[in-house]
Amino acid sequence: MAPHAGETVLQKNFPNSFRETPLLEHLRRHEVTRLVIAGMMTQMCIDTSTRAAADLGFQCLLAHDACATKALSFGGSTVSAENVQTAFLAALNGLFARVLSVEEICAEL
Repeated sequence: MAPHAGETVLQKNFPNSFRETPLLEHLRRHEVTRLVIAGMMTQMCIDTSTRAAADLGFQCLLAHDACATKALSFGGSTVSAENVQTAFLAALNGLFARVLSVEEICAEL
């Protein structure tokens, strides 16, 4: 994947895509109110950026089949990637975003 000629590219260094980037200013300048969110890692960057976007007043559509995660461990227990994905998507769905498939999002746009 590569950006189109002239397409805006923003580099981020933190899980929250809005932290120390010009993203919010760029979106406001272009009067964007709705975001389609996809990427990795669901439990880190997707979760943090989606919550921040919702707090900033954006309508968020989260493409569940265009996100990825990995298994996580804590206290001697391992949670499968599938269960991590399901838990984080369930937590975001409703209040912070509408979690939909890519096909459902494309049909809506």
